[in-house]
Amino acid sequence: MLPAQVMAAKPGEIVLDLCAAPGGKACRLGEDMKGEGILVANEISFDRSKALLRNIERSGIKGCVILNETPENIASRLPLFFDKILIDAPCSGEGMFRRDPGAVKSYMNYGPKVCVPLQESILEAAHKCLKEGGSIVYSTCTFCVDEDENQIKRFIERHPEYHVKAHPEIEGITHNGDDSILPGSMRIWPHLSEGDGHFCVHIVKGEEKDLKSASDYLITSEVKTKDKNVEAAMAVLDEVLSDKGREDILKGEFICHGTGIFQMTFDEKLFKGLKVVKTGLYVGDIKPLKSGKKVFEPSNSIALALTREEIRDDSYLGLSRDDDRLLKYLRGETISVTPEDGLKASGTIIAGIGNYPLGFAKINGQTAKNMYPKAWRLI
Repeated sequence: MLPAQVMAAKPGEIVLDLCAAPGGKACRLGEDMKGEGILVANEISFDRSKALLRNIERSGIKGCVILNETPENIASRLPLFFDKILIDAPCSGEGMFRRDPGAVKSYMNYGPKVCVPLQESILEAAHKCLKEGGSIVYSTCTFCVDEDENQIKRFIERHPEYHVKAHPEIEGITHNGDDSILPGSMRIWPHLSEGDGHFCVHIVKGEEKDLKSASDYLITSEVKTKDKNVEAAMAVLDEVLSDKGREDILKGEFICHGTGIFQMTFDEKLFKGLKVVKTGLYVGDIKPLKSGKKVFEPSNSIALALTREEIRDDSYLGLSRDDDRLLKYLRGETISVTPEDGLKASGTIIAGIGNYPLGFAKINGQTAKNMYPKAWRLI
């Protein structure tokens, strides 16, 4: 997680995680951005992009686009677009040898001879995408100097407008000094720190600027629609949202892709011509009933994207850690409610632990029908 800490993404920025799966760093970037800005998480492998999608949704990250693209295609479609770019580059993986026997086998096929030119091409694509004054954070999990310090030295020789930004404030790691190959870069050595073998460096394009350029593309107006499917989705959300929630969520643009509905706070045409796995906040699906009618079923990711302040008091069931209903809810079971819970008599509610939302339920009198996703339930 060091590269995400070094990048220090801010609300209002346009940020690219170029090699994002399985998504731990992208989730940290999304948390730092607080749903204000545009986060693009890219993964070139379609299979690995599924894990990225799952983790982004489980973390309730707003304002995120997931791409399944090559760095070159992104650079071609979005030149000079991003404020910050994180590259956790594919590498020979020497730092993982002691805990992953598979990394040793992989090294035979994907050693430095393969990785060095691949990393170079990724860096060149990132350079084309990055605004003047923006930052690239480059990291690997290998000890190989050619993939680490020398890779960045060669990049700066090709692009002398870049300079290294040191981070002496970060503790528990090794900071490369003036007598090193690349002063200001960082290492995690397994015999000196708690961790495996890692390299990280922060490079800035020209004079560093506080860009926050997402405002040029954001849609902040209240949603206006005549689409019946979108109206059905907004009606269900309106059941649980407080005034603050309506202000935060019922804005931008609600769009339909098939049966799915997504909330967009930026123009999706920005990513036209690129392979998009997910765009915006997944709100839910329109489900057909046997009667021929259609109903809206909210996505659990929107429950996780909400804060306690964005949910109505009579639509939030806050469970304590020692409440036996908590485990029942996480198992997907129907749970009981009491007048002491202070809930409305019927309709959609959100269950959570303390002030942290977990998912939806449908209340009717003294019972709440579970809507927690089957794939997420405790077994």
